Amino acid sequence: MTEPDAVSTSTAAARELTPAELAATRDEHVRLAQSALLRADELVAGYLPGVNILRGCNFFLNDGELVGIIGPNGAGKSTLLKALFGLIPVRSGSVRLRDEDITSAAAHTLVRGGVGYVPQNNNVFPSLTIEENLQMGIFLRSSKFGERFEHVAGLFPMLADRRKQKAGALSGGERQMVAMGRALMMEPSVLLLDEPSAGLSPAFQDDVFIRCRRINASGVSIIMVEQNARRCLQICNRGYVLDQGRNAYSDSGRALMHDPKVVELYLGTLAAAR
Repeated sequence: MTEPDAVSTSTAAARELTPAELAATRDEHVRLAQSALLRADELVAGYLPGVNILRGCNFFLNDGELVGIIGPNGAGKSTLLKALFGLIPVRSGSVRLRDEDITSAAAHTLVRGGVGYVPQNNNVFPSLTIEENLQMGIFLRSSKFGERFEHVAGLFPMLADRRKQKAGALSGGERQMVAMGRALMMEPSVLLLDEPSAGLSPAFQDDVFIRCRRINASGVSIIMVEQNARRCLQICNRGYVLDQGRNAYSDSGRALMHDPKVVELYLGTLAAAR
């Protein structure tokens, strides 16, 4: 095949990609992520030696965005959050915050630098009160507790009303509020949420998504991993679909909800799994 023929074939193949598939390619990521608040490039990461869960994953978050990450079980969604927060080994690739390399940085360094993380499980100290849990969230700047408590209580009034209650006595939805509130105490610019609606009743699920929008509107950029794919895409500015540790699709949340391939391959399966 001559060089012009090769270029023509490559161009024709590119034309066959849907907008969501094109946006998930490496070239588009590089083009779109130039001014990103947080970006990850070609991440390879995993838990066990020689076993990679992320296999060249690209991601970016712009200032003020709420970005959702969906995909089938085992796709690498939670692994991506843990790699961004330095909780698992990154074998190659990079993570940058405001163009500063934070790849595999220690958690306390990231928290001080403006990154908050709320894990899916075991995300409160059950033997401590609500107030003590929030104090743990700002121990690096304990003098600002009063100011930050007032701000967080404005987002989650229950935390102020029941501040002396032990977190272990709370419902799942109430614990999620405590966990999110604690992560917000250090005034993060980026908040990582790992399946915030998991295990909650439908009423509490809706409440969590509404509060995520309020947190985002207050100036915090959010990355949310969710199994409740449709609800996640309804509230996010942009979404990523991960599959087998790589980007499969990326577009606005609304566009992904109506993308025929995403609906056929993922949304129907994810809805059935819930």
